[in-house]
Amino acid sequence: MTEHAWEPTPEYVEAANVTRLMRAHGIESIDELRRRSIADVEWYWDAAVRDLGLEFSTPYEQVLDTSNGVPWARWFGGGSVNLVTNCVDRWAADADATGRPALIAESESGAVRSLTFGELRAQVDAMAAAMTAAGVEKGDAVGVFMPMVPEAVVAAYATAKLGAIYMPIFSGFAPSAVASRLQDARAKLLFTADGTWRRGQHGPMKPAADEAVAQCPSVERVVVLDNLGLEVPMRAGRDVAWSEFVAPHGGARVEPADTDAEDPFMIAYTSGTTGRPKGAVHVHGGFLVKIASEVAYQTDVRSGDVFYWFTDMGWIMGPLSMVGAHALGAAMVMYEGAPDWPDPSRLWASVERHGVTMLGVSPTLIRALKTRGDEWPAAHDLSTVRILGSTGEPWNPDGYRWLQRVTGGGVPIINLSGGTEVGACFLTPFPVEPIKECSLGGASLGMDVDVFDAAGRPVRGEVGELVCKQPWPGMTRGIWGDRERYLETYWSTYEGAWRHGDWARIDEDGQWFLLGRSDDTINVAGKRLGPAEVESALASHARVAESAVVGVPDETKGEAVWCFVVAPGADASLAEELRELVAHELGRPFKPARVVLVEALPKTRSAKILRRAVRAAAVGEDPGDLSSAENPQSLDGIRAALAAGSSAGPMVSSSRSASSAQNS
Repeated sequence: MTEHAWEPTPEYVEAANVTRLMRAHGIESIDELRRRSIADVEWYWDAAVRDLGLEFSTPYEQVLDTSNGVPWARWFGGGSVNLVTNCVDRWAADADATGRPALIAESESGAVRSLTFGELRAQVDAMAAAMTAAGVEKGDAVGVFMPMVPEAVVAAYATAKLGAIYMPIFSGFAPSAVASRLQDARAKLLFTADGTWRRGQHGPMKPAADEAVAQCPSVERVVVLDNLGLEVPMRAGRDVAWSEFVAPHGGARVEPADTDAEDPFMIAYTSGTTGRPKGAVHVHGGFLVKIASEVAYQTDVRSGDVFYWFTDMGWIMGPLSMVGAHALGAAMVMYEGAPDWPDPSRLWASVERHGVTMLGVSPTLIRALKTRGDEWPAAHDLSTVRILGSTGEPWNPDGYRWLQRVTGGGVPIINLSGGTEVGACFLTPFPVEPIKECSLGGASLGMDVDVFDAAGRPVRGEVGELVCKQPWPGMTRGIWGDRERYLETYWSTYEGAWRHGDWARIDEDGQWFLLGRSDDTINVAGKRLGPAEVESALASHARVAESAVVGVPDETKGEAVWCFVVAPGADASLAEELRELVAHELGRPFKPARVVLVEALPKTRSAKILRRAVRAAAVGEDPGDLSSAENPQSLDGIRAALAAGSSAGPMVSSSRSASSAQNS
């Protein structure tokens, strides 16, 4: 048994949203609710709709229809629902809610803007009217390549209100990545901005948009927000300033399109190391219900709360923040810039300034802030925080404990795991149950998850593949324009079960832990090792700021463990010390073949380390799509460190072909 990191009080349990749901159905515990939600998924999702007061303009007649097969399940059949009705219009029409904050936006410059629900509806309607005048119709794809500013949310909702398809694009993408997404969806209109803030500098965006649109003949209009006051080229007949575009439509009232529950709301793209990006298709009914239930029952958000997840609208946590907060009548905080600029107090200062009640982060972000010291969070009043959220990668115990401690010690960490294609998460703890350190708790409600071995048998106490055995409303309705790729990616490994590509383990108490992506997992002489296990051991050393662990081809063992470590000011002697530390923590068979000291690791804007790119640099392969990387130049530093021999441990031959490396 392991000591729990969180034990809820009876008062905490009684006040929680999920307790209200349980009481309404005579359910005594969260474990009982989990079991019933999986035994009868139709009952659960219908109960969630009713408990949360989600409004269908035409009531659904059937909760779930699998007549076309489980991969093509349809939800809320016969029902009509527009996501914007539930996230904006119903609150704007409520006398008690219309004047409450819906959006709070802060930039690196220190400027703060906010919109009430009433103001948000007015801006959404004006933009929807402008889009209609520009020829945007139901079913058209609309790209939103914008910074984390209120207008990015206005554009999303205006698109959805018309029944057009919202396509969020990461604000840090290079032109080729933007173009590939616009091309794939045949986007008709693109929203962008002159630029964005990043570490005190102006980051131009319009030039990237221009280069991308030049390759996309389907794009007829480009609407440009004047965010930084930069002079940017405007192509006559195609480009129009945001203010000019909406000016004729101020005061317009636009009724939501009569969208079916299965009509597409969003195409959310994921990028990989090879192949074109995958467009996950999410629909009005399923995405709304799944996200609202998660944010209500897992992160316990309530009307009037302040929800802040440090992310970008181009990643799934951006749309989750928008839809989850607003479906429940809460405010969404948006932050434009780096979380440690101009100093490491920035994130904590924002929490205090806006009275944040739910703060969401990535483990990598917390590990980075931890190295800067306790004095930065200690300088700010974080007492409004009631829930902490995390996702993106596995935790290490030191970072987990530090986050809990600096935010007051009495706050649960709701550690989520899912993905873009999942429409949020498979796994989560709930604040009404004891939570083990670094644990993912158990199944999210209505999610029939399991751990399978290679033969498709459930396993306990050992590592296996994370699967889901029944459909759920937030499940992607395929990969946009590629039916076979969808089936091959998720449904071809196990009959009738979704294989997500994560290694997972369920312990003796039924608590879940993830050990990294299954295609990141290292196989050392037949022993499977999750990179997160090695990274956690490395993180226990006081000199280590962060690390990335990968497997490289080894003729004797199949794969060898290589560690790339950021340890400012350390000399080469640390590398051998870290090899011994890992051997001590995990066993001699897992002693790293090399530990390489580097200045930086490649990361996404949301601070997720790109292990596959690190591995590619290690074995001399093409790193593939780096459009999501904030600092792709870090790979040059890794290659230089390898060439200079800045490591401990023997060299491992990298002369094998790329194909043999991939097959090892």
